[in-house]
Amino acid sequence: MRIAAGSDHAGFELKELLVSYLEAQGHEVADLGTTNGVDSVDYPDFGAAVARAVVSGDADLGVCACGTGIGIAIAANKIPGARAAVIHDVTTAKLAREHNHANVVCLGGRTTGTATATDALAAFLAATPERGRHDKRIEKLRDLDGSSTKGDPQ
Repeated sequence: MRIAAGSDHAGFELKELLVSYLEAQGHEVADLGTTNGVDSVDYPDFGAAVARAVVSGDADLGVCACGTGIGIAIAANKIPGARAAVIHDVTTAKLAREHNHANVVCLGGRTTGTATATDALAAFLAATPERGRHDKRIEKLRDLDGSSTKGDPQ
């Protein structure tokens, strides 16, 4: 799977861990930055970059990190077709993918432990977007951002 990853300085260490995890699992990862955890950078730049990669089809899914996961998720969700979800554990990761058809996950470098983060990411990647009763809700999300089917799973 092709996965875009990005973080600000507060999420840098967690992003680095998750990129290594993904590569060890055989995924192709495009690390869109930032390049260190020292220099202060703006999470909207990296959340938007990851979301654009997913929506354009350059990546199948996205992984983002900032201090809490919240700011970078807000930024990613400004890109039509992105459905970024802040995840905290295996359950929220699995349900974000299955019920909300999330295509970008966001985690907090200051709030999520490394074992929890890798377990949650594994659950997200293993989950499949469910159809049926969720379709009308996903269509309403598309209507809200005017995205049609951009960023939808194939």
